[in-house]
Amino acid sequence: MNPHSLVVVGSGPAGVSAARAYREAGGAGPVRLLTADTDPPYERPPLSKEFLRGEADLPVLDHDLPATHDIDVALGDPVTELGEGRVRTASGTVHRFTTCVLATGAEPVRPGIPGARHPDVRTLRSAADSRALRAAASGVRSAIVAGAGFIGCEAAVSLSRLGLQVTVVCPDDVPQEKRLGREAGEFLLHWLKSEGVSVLRGTKLLSIEGGYRVRTDLVPILDTGLVVLATGVRPRIELAEAAGLAIEQGRIRTDEHLRTSAPGVLAAGDVALAHNPAAGRALAVEHWGEGLAMGEVAGRTAAGEDAAWDEVPGFWSVIGDRVLQYAAWGDGFDRAYPRPHDDGGFTVWYAKDGKTVGVLTHEADEDYERGQELVRRGAPVPGS
Repeated sequence: MNPHSLVVVGSGPAGVSAARAYREAGGAGPVRLLTADTDPPYERPPLSKEFLRGEADLPVLDHDLPATHDIDVALGDPVTELGEGRVRTASGTVHRFTTCVLATGAEPVRPGIPGARHPDVRTLRSAADSRALRAAASGVRSAIVAGAGFIGCEAAVSLSRLGLQVTVVCPDDVPQEKRLGREAGEFLLHWLKSEGVSVLRGTKLLSIEGGYRVRTDLVPILDTGLVVLATGVRPRIELAEAAGLAIEQGRIRTDEHLRTSAPGVLAAGDVALAHNPAAGRALAVEHWGEGLAMGEVAGRTAAGEDAAWDEVPGFWSVIGDRVLQYAAWGDGFDRAYPRPHDDGGFTVWYAKDGKTVGVLTHEADEDYERGQELVRRGAPVPGS
């Protein structure tokens, strides 16, 4: 075996970023990126937007990754076992390593209600899911989207633009009320309605019959042509758990360098509960940008650099043609300060114990950039 070899498990943003950063930091050993996905590494944000609507091809995440960075990418062969200095895939192939980065991501959660696992009930996480959803949408007139998170809102608008009558089953009184507050939820509700999407507010999904008949506590029966579950995700920790790595809050516990409890094994992205020195605690994040950032830290750590994940987590969402930007520690707030702007944009500042812990913006880039620094410093909310 070479003096150093890197195995990356997962082809999402964290995995690709880790492999690339390892090379850019001078890592010279062989690199293998192993994934269950049959598509070459791709960007996931368009899956609920342009790609779902058929307006764009699948965007490749890094088409030069194998050639430019000398990285071996193996598709369609999931890793099934993690041992000391080696992994085994479903095909029985054993790959040895001196360092391994687990970037196994997360998978959609189907709620524990009757009918949620029917094969015609769709979820949206992968390119294959998006293709299947687009094909299913082409033959129906209506759709029900269960869940009003960002994926649910984005997919609902895309399906509406494809000509379907779309209804969102929203468990809160307004979309994302618990996460973003009442005021921000009102903006999201208005945006959905302006795109022709109906919203059943404060509604609980009870069951799905035959893949197409939905029962809720508000409306006894809703018949539709398509049901999409956007009810959250679950980190894929089975591989790490079986290998005996430290698990906390359903994720792989790491330090700020993304090192796990096992020597030579790192974790990055959705699957990691990583210590963030700027926050002073471990954080769980599920953002595309944080996957890239954490992957870079893991790759540079694997190459021997003293890299640390200390950024304020942030992401963006496009709902129709409207862009939201959000940065926050992600563990709650006790007061929200909405600030509408004259040009139609807005800023919502979030505070906890008098300190800025988050910022949400629409067409207010300066506030977003300033907000990240205020969150990092725990400064008071501007104008409070």
